[in-house]
Amino acid sequence: MEKFWETKALSDMTATEWESLCDGCGKCCLHKLEDEDTGDIYYTRVACQWLDVETCQCSHYAERLEKEPTCVKLTPNDVDDLQWLPESCSYRRLQDGRGLPEWHHLVCGDRNRVHEEGHSIMGLCVSERHVHPDGLEEHIVHWVN
Repeated sequence: MEKFWETKALSDMTATEWESLCDGCGKCCLHKLEDEDTGDIYYTRVACQWLDVETCQCSHYAERLEKEPTCVKLTPNDVDDLQWLPESCSYRRLQDGRGLPEWHHLVCGDRNRVHEEGHSIMGLCVSERHVHPDGLEEHIVHWVN
């Protein structure tokens, strides 16, 4: 059976196909810091207030762009420009020609496998509701990629 992610460019996918590519890891919902001198991006373990840190699901996905001004609506045109997308991100992997990993739900049929195999932030992050904005540097992590 033909797999759309193997035959279509990201820009040719339907909205449903595009949305289904998300593996649900939650990494894009982590706060990131950029070194002004080098441009290097550092992930923190601090997640957006709307991310349910127990399930890695956005509690207001449909309204996320209105509720969270810093939330980015990812489009095919953005993948190359958003250097903060982790190497494991399905959108980045496909854009780079690396295909989907075996733990991706479209490949294995199990939406929980991303969590079971440790490719998500489930159990590793805290909500921004519990962290002072000036203290983000204290929460920098190196396990995202």
